[in-house]
Amino acid sequence: MSELLASFVEPAPIEETLTKVTGAAVELIDGVDFADVLMITDGQFQSLAPTSNVATQLDDAQKRFQQGPCLDAALADPVIRCPDLATDTRWPQFAAAAVDAGVQRMMSFQLYNHQSGTGALNLFSRSAGKFGAESEAIAAMLATHASVALIAANRQRQFHSALAGRDVIGQAKGMLMERFGIDAVRAFELLTKLSQDSNTPVSAIARRIVDGGSETAPARGNTSSSSR
Repeated sequence: MSELLASFVEPAPIEETLTKVTGAAVELIDGVDFADVLMITDGQFQSLAPTSNVATQLDDAQKRFQQGPCLDAALADPVIRCPDLATDTRWPQFAAAAVDAGVQRMMSFQLYNHQSGTGALNLFSRSAGKFGAESEAIAAMLATHASVALIAANRQRQFHSALAGRDVIGQAKGMLMERFGIDAVRAFELLTKLSQDSNTPVSAIARRIVDGGSETAPARGNTSSSSR
C-alpha cells in the first residue's frame, strides 16, 4: 500500500490516475476480478479506466435498465454491497445481465455527487460471497483517492475555463476601446449592457465580438450613454 500511495504522489492526468486506481483494486483486493469508474454527467454514462470490457458492458446494462449497484452508489448511497447477484432482488434486470456476463457479486463506492455530475468506483467478482473488512478498507482508500483526483481535475478545468473567459473578455474590451475611443471600465459596461439586453452571458458576447471582429461589434450609435 505504501508503494501504491507513493506512485500517486506525482501529478498525473486524471485518466492515468483512475487507471492506477482500478488496476490496484484488481491487484490488491481479494476476489475482485474487474473494476472501473462510472461517471454520469447530464444523463450521459461513461466508463473510465475499465480493467475489462465486462465492466463497460455492465455499465451499459445499468444505463439501459436504469438500475444497478453502480447507479445507486453514484446517485445516492456511499457504499453498495451485493454479495450474490443471483439472489439479490433490488435490481432484477441488471442482476440477470450481470450473472449472464459471469459476475456474481459487486461493491460500489460513491466518489462524489454534485450538480455537475456523479461517479462511483465499481468492483466486480466472478464468485459470490461477502467482501471482508480488509478488502472494504482497501477499496475505500482507493475510492477516496479517486474522489480527490476527480475533484482536483474538475477544479482545474473550471480554472482554465475561467482563465480563457477572462482572456476573451479582455480581447473584446480592447476591440471596443479601440473602436469607440473609450476606457476599459466603459468598455466592460458596454459588454454588460449588451449581455443584459440580450440575456446572454458576458463571455458569450465577448466571444462573438472577438470571433466576428468589427462586424460583430455594436454600431457606434447603439452604445449607451453610460458607456460613452
